[in-house]
Amino acid sequence: MPLRFQRRIRIARGVSLNLNKRSISTTIGHRGAHFTVGAKGTRTTVAIPGTGLSYTSYQRSQGGIGVVVIIVVIVLLGLLFRVA
Repeated sequence: MPLRFQRRIRIARGVSLNLNKRSISTTIGHRGAHFTVGAKGTRTTVAIPGTGLSYTSYQRSQGGIGVVVIIVVIVLLGLLFRVA
């Protein structure tokens, strides 16, 4: 049985950092609509809460370093607003 690790850390209201064994991503948004940026690409999800209906759009990323910079900036901004 393979070992699985996944952790979500809330940075600020509507912003969370997602960690797993192989990657790090950042999710921005609330229930019903959110945007996830990670090393593999971006994912946009829109849903109607309580119905089970949702639509997800996925775009693969070419370069990983730009995404890592975006994630770090989002995390730092989240920490800044959390402290203030």
